[in-house]
Amino acid sequence: MSTTDAPAAAPTSPDAPAPGLDPGPSSTPAPAPTSATSTPAVTTSQHRPARRTVAWRVRFAVLCLVWGFSFLFIKVGTEGFAPLQVTLGRVAFGALVLLVFLAIKRERLPRSARTWGHLAVAAFLLNALPFSLFAYSELTIPSTLASICNATSPLWGMALSVVALSEDRPTRRRVAGLGIGFLGVLTVLGAWQGFSGTDLTGTAMALGASLSYPIGWIYVRRTLARDQHSHLAMSSTQLLLATPQLALVTALFTPMPTSFPLVPLLAVFALGALGTGVAFLLQYGLVAEVGPTTAQMVTYFIPVIATASGVALLNEHLTWNTPLGALIVLAGAALTQSKPRTP
Repeated sequence: MSTTDAPAAAPTSPDAPAPGLDPGPSSTPAPAPTSATSTPAVTTSQHRPARRTVAWRVRFAVLCLVWGFSFLFIKVGTEGFAPLQVTLGRVAFGALVLLVFLAIKRERLPRSARTWGHLAVAAFLLNALPFSLFAYSELTIPSTLASICNATSPLWGMALSVVALSEDRPTRRRVAGLGIGFLGVLTVLGAWQGFSGTDLTGTAMALGASLSYPIGWIYVRRTLARDQHSHLAMSSTQLLLATPQLALVTALFTPMPTSFPLVPLLAVFALGALGTGVAFLLQYGLVAEVGPTTAQMVTYFIPVIATASGVALLNEHLTWNTPLGALIVLAGAALTQSKPRTP
């Protein structure tokens, strides 16, 4: 379901996995915490400008579709498997894809115990926790609402960076964007009706997932920003660490599935292999070719695609305040990330 991070490239999708992966249901590369997909913690000096080609627009569109459909994949996956099983499959298939590419490129995983320790924390905050919260949330709320909640990640990131990162100073523009964004959240939830018709627990889980991304990216920025390993190596390690974390929790709290229905199984595979593994590779390529500012624009297309797919394919009900609130949220998020023009 999300951009995030600074010295390290950051995600742009709501469902992101690792420093270097999608966000995000958020993990991928861009500046300062802004969304729910993910990327690895490496210094910006590793990025070399590349010549733009027309093909980047195709990859951009594919990335928008993959991340936009991720919320649908979660919903379909939870129809056949427990939320933790969906999340475990997601990180396992995502890790497998990245490890295959790591082997093809003949790169190695980090060897430092310190790096693995910090990536274990990042794996929890950027993958295991938010992915699980999104999966649980979609048991009671539509995939469209989950995707809109994911779009609040840049707002959380801006608010937290002001507190946690001394170099980030609030400006009138960013504060205004924050206020507008949360006004959009209240619009989506129908606050004037007392939130009637909205499952508050499921919504709180989805908002908590979007909050987990910037917390994770601030942690990565503080601990791994100077790490010289590649995005691919860092992200592969992160998903590799998230897999046993989820495997342990799933074994403790979820019974083994008695059947493996084909459609939910395919949804989980697509969620992991495409929405987490391949999505990172697309995002990293876009950042290298067109820069993080253009690449992170994918964040603003995700709720649109997720809403369209949820209504068209899952027959989810859409009231007038949902798309209106989503537009307000995205406008606020865009404002927090914008910079005043210099004369």
